[in-house]
Amino acid sequence: MTPISTESARELMRLAGTDVHSLLHRAHQVRLACRPPTVQLCGIVNAKSGLCTEDCRFCAQSAHNHAAVNCYDLMGVERLVAESETAARNGAGRFSIVTSGHRVEDEGEIDTIVRAVAVIRNKGILPCASLGNISKETMGRLSDAGLTRYHCNLETARSFYGTICTTRDWQESVDTIRTAKELGLATCSGGLFGLGETDDQRVELLDAIRTLDVDSVPINFFHPVEGTQVTLDPTLTPLVCLKIVAVARLMMPDKEIRVCGGREYHLRELQPLLLFAGADALMVGGYLTTRGRSVQTDLSMIADAGFTVAPAGC
Repeated sequence: MTPISTESARELMRLAGTDVHSLLHRAHQVRLACRPPTVQLCGIVNAKSGLCTEDCRFCAQSAHNHAAVNCYDLMGVERLVAESETAARNGAGRFSIVTSGHRVEDEGEIDTIVRAVAVIRNKGILPCASLGNISKETMGRLSDAGLTRYHCNLETARSFYGTICTTRDWQESVDTIRTAKELGLATCSGGLFGLGETDDQRVELLDAIRTLDVDSVPINFFHPVEGTQVTLDPTLTPLVCLKIVAVARLMMPDKEIRVCGGREYHLRELQPLLLFAGADALMVGGYLTTRGRSVQTDLSMIADAGFTVAPAGC
């Protein structure tokens, strides 16, 4: 299936109202042609929370913002393993250890995560990690321990990035994904929509992700949190969210398109349409600083839509 051009993607992003309906159908047909008829689930744990030195305007964990968020040091191995087991019982085939901050570089923390990854992998769960812009050496240690996938979002288009973050360069995340690929790890990189970016900048982000040739593309929608510096974008309607997912599918026909944070807040009653708009993967069981809905509700939605959950190991 031939991916659409960036110019076609820009044109599709301008669709509105009922014109979006045919786009969703088109994306769904491509999804069925290029991806298995299953929905891949993942779970995450906020393994180290808050007090991040980065100034990302949207993030509740940034020390530059004033959101009421729990702050704690890195969880221990037993807690991380227990969280992975909970995710597996919920049907998640993948489990990611996520930490706040620019990168994990403390040797004690790295050792804890390496040991946790090894135990999780031995239990038959596919471990992933999102630890910031870590070194190639650290990533290699994690890979040797059994890490299967590394995640690092680009967050938004390069042309818009300076509006939301000034303490970290956009290119660092690109380089981190490239390092993971060099080491043979699967990769996961996406972004956050609804920060004030334009439709063309949304396509710019998706095109950058496509160029990186990642395995999974997580799509998040900004969920306003009191104390951060980004306000609700009133133009991010349910149909617009679905349109973003559909365009991502048409730009990257053979990739996992995974919908994560903000879907409950923005999609509301239209969440099932995600599965008919090109998405073939979901994050379940909650996010970093916001709650999701019950896992059973998501499992029922998947079954009601005629899909099955991807088996463990996929």
